[in-house]
Amino acid sequence: MTQKYDAVIIGGGHNGLVCAFYLAKAGLKVRIVERRDVVGGAAVTEEFHPGFRNSVASYTVSLLQPKVIADMKLADHGYRVIERPISNFLPQEDGGYLKLGGGLERTQAEFARFSKHDAAVLPEYYDSLEVVADVLRDLAMKSPPNVGDGVKTLIDGALQGRKLAGLPIERQRDVLDLFTKSARTLLDSWFESEAVKAAFGFDAVVGNYASPDTPGSAYVLLHHVFGEVNGKKGAWGHAIGGMGAITQIMAKVCGQLGVEISLEAPVSRVLVDGGKVAGVRLESGEEIAADRVIANVGPKILYERMFDDADLKPEFKRRVRGFKTGSGTFRMNVALSELPRFTCLPEPGEHHQSGIIIAPTLDYMDEAFLDAKRDGWSKKPIVEMLIPSTVDDSLAPAGQHVASLFCQQFAPILPDGRDWDAEEGAAADCIIDTVEAHAPGFRASILGKQILSPKGLERKFGLAGGDIMHGNMSLDQLWAARPVLGHGAYRGPFKGLYMCGAGAHPGGGVTGAPGHNCAREVIADNRFLGRWR
Repeated sequence: MTQKYDAVIIGGGHNGLVCAFYLAKAGLKVRIVERRDVVGGAAVTEEFHPGFRNSVASYTVSLLQPKVIADMKLADHGYRVIERPISNFLPQEDGGYLKLGGGLERTQAEFARFSKHDAAVLPEYYDSLEVVADVLRDLAMKSPPNVGDGVKTLIDGALQGRKLAGLPIERQRDVLDLFTKSARTLLDSWFESEAVKAAFGFDAVVGNYASPDTPGSAYVLLHHVFGEVNGKKGAWGHAIGGMGAITQIMAKVCGQLGVEISLEAPVSRVLVDGGKVAGVRLESGEEIAADRVIANVGPKILYERMFDDADLKPEFKRRVRGFKTGSGTFRMNVALSELPRFTCLPEPGEHHQSGIIIAPTLDYMDEAFLDAKRDGWSKKPIVEMLIPSTVDDSLAPAGQHVASLFCQQFAPILPDGRDWDAEEGAAADCIIDTVEAHAPGFRASILGKQILSPKGLERKFGLAGGDIMHGNMSLDQLWAARPVLGHGAYRGPFKGLYMCGAGAHPGGGVTGAPGHNCAREVIADNRFLGRWR
């Protein structure tokens, strides 16, 4: 070891970059070590077919924290997001379609085609979600109370629960429903149209290897609605230049503050000396000394692959083994000669700039999950298609397009000893057939494709089990229990070890919140009095 750093961050994904920014801004000497040849983690833009570029993993913007955007001055460096004209477009099995978004009145008019009751109750439904979402927005930027810290745990818990306890009893019931009920049970209590329930229920299975009937799936629905784009709550958008444009800007800002970023520098071991971290050893053999090691990799990767077995206590290792991963996600990127022509709405329009959801009912989603549990993947998978080239002509040649296909439900580990490397082609064909059934000619328009099975996602992006959230977003793995009760405030089981990725509170998505919050705790630990803001 030759040079010592105040902090070394494992993984150059967006949370690692955010954490590095705040630490460097506070005067710490920081080095990021990233195993890939590009910074950004799963938020990257890459050429996957000659002339065609896309956000090859994370693919849409909403959850990135406004505070992070402002503090890093991302807009000054070219950060730009185009809001979707409507949120989602759902082709229906009867040949019709439903559009969600574009404003309350427009959505109500659309819902009224399916159910006048559903159109009438929509404002109240939105209000109930918004009250709870506001509480979660507030909690997202706070560190959970760390169970085991004695009186401090009680004080922190009471302070963070104060806003929740101050809600009217009706809204407290909504909170209980959202954290414990299935998406179907919740949506059945509000709506009668199956198409309307599917429009909202889709969010409950994004990155969630579960059925909409699974208890707790209602929370995942909520997790995807508390973001915003350009100050508009609940909106989603396309990042110009793809998701990699965001992380490239973040890397530039970090570099201006003196952060060192080492690419093709995979970590083999976190070094421990006397109960305290001492740095990391790279696979190349290089050892980097640091007072703090901050992990932007998931808990499974960190604790099961980067520590000597003797370093971790048996009880802690058992808990980590029990940490659930596997989001059931399969990603494809396709180069297209033309826009898909949907049978229900064939001409180009605003629906091509929205999330195109092939999941017309909750029953369809449930069957997709049951198929995957039994056979490894669904024969009628849940597919969300985004075509960012409709608003960003830098991604594809003129007149041609790129599309992201985000697909659920695909088992992290296939049954009967089958391997994803041998099966991914058949699964991809199944996905294409699913789109083809709603948009004839889609298969013939494909010029090239990139296939990322759960195994492929793990191999390329270091996501255990292909889990885009770094771990299930279930009640037992949230807030102070993410990843393990007693280590929920971004601190690991060794002095100087921290976690800044999606495996910490508030979880998955391109939010920047774990990175921001972790940096705050690192700096707070480095000060005798006060808290960094």
